[in-house]
Amino acid sequence: MVAVNVAERKRDEARQILQNAQAAQQAAKGQLSQLEGYAQETQERWGAREGACLKPEVMYHHHQFMGRLGHAAGLQSGVVADQAQRVEAASQQLLAAELRLASLRKVLEARRRDMDQQQARRDQKQTDERAAIKYHGSTNGPLGQES
Repeated sequence: MVAVNVAERKRDEARQILQNAQAAQQAAKGQLSQLEGYAQETQERWGAREGACLKPEVMYHHHQFMGRLGHAAGLQSGVVADQAQRVEAASQQLLAAELRLASLRKVLEARRRDMDQQQARRDQKQTDERAAIKYHGSTNGPLGQES
């Protein structure tokens, strides 16, 4: 029973770790989505100005800014991939904890069945002994002599 309780706690901890990893992954995906959305909005705003005459310095800074946004989005994609690996590892740990708990429960159930069978055998033996004593007592006379 102690082993089952410990295994249940470990399974619950693994489940919590998985939930935390999934939440972190969703947050990372959200940040990536925001970066990509901002980059697209910025590019669309600049696209509306194509007919306008812009200085080369402004175009250079815009190009640099878009490059930095792209770099940030690339880094965030790496964070999303790392979080996906963490979610996968946490899922594997949870699965292992659940399998361990299931196997311990099966062992515990088998032991309980064995103990129940042993108790049933002991009870049957006692019943048989009482019946034998009663039978021998009724076939012999009151003084233990056969009639």
